[in-house]
Amino acid sequence: MPRSRAARTALALAALALAAGCGDAGGLQGAGPTPTATSPAKLWPSLTPASSPAWNYDNGESETMKGVTAPGGDIRKVDPARLVRAEIAQHADDYAGSKAPYRETVRRMDSCGKHPADAKCPLLRPYYRDITGDGHPDLTLGFRLLPGNQTAVRVYTVEGNRVVQVMSNNDAVSGVELAGRSVIIHAPSDLSDYEYRFQWTWDPEQKVMLLTHDEMLHNGKREQPPKRPSASRSGSPSASAGTSPSTTTGASPSLSPSATP
Repeated sequence: MPRSRAARTALALAALALAAGCGDAGGLQGAGPTPTATSPAKLWPSLTPASSPAWNYDNGESETMKGVTAPGGDIRKVDPARLVRAEIAQHADDYAGSKAPYRETVRRMDSCGKHPADAKCPLLRPYYRDITGDGHPDLTLGFRLLPGNQTAVRVYTVEGNRVVQVMSNNDAVSGVELAGRSVIIHAPSDLSDYEYRFQWTWDPEQKVMLLTHDEMLHNGKREQPPKRPSASRSGSPSASAGTSPSTTTGASPSLSPSATP
């Protein structure tokens, strides 16, 4: 005779009670009450929206590198040092003269192109990856802006045989990553355990890299208190496990400001 619904329910409850009594740690556990979701509150609805930015974000600009061509449309055949020298010529106010902010970079460029590589050369290792999505590699280039502590990060693509700079960023860089169609730049913050993260992403309509994310993040470097060693059965303390360093995952290798080509 089939059991009634009440009997089946009683048996199920008894089985659950037995399972709980066995100390099963694999079951679901409640995470506490869920906070009530609230929608954003729109402030000052009568405020007239601004029609133009308050200042120039230096965003969405491209520049053709004069006198530099890519044979066969291949950016890998272009000398990176030649691109830097072209920028120096096109922006003399930043590089030329005793009071120019990046005057030392010009002097150090004389050390580039030597074999073996000269540590005085401000150029960093070039990286080639298709960022624009046209099936051809683009160039992500970094070089030190001296005598200060800033690093220039540039992205170049090829249009026809012309070399076009589609991204330009200067900052006190602590790390750079390539991820898909984006260049992610990490920069130190004045706040302890925090850093700035800027993400530049290729826009196929504007045909430039746009600053799509600008945020401050906790970098996970706050020191943790050491673990207290636990006593073994014999009474002697066991070796304590050291804290593992925090890691940051990236879709590609980072560009180190201290690297040389």
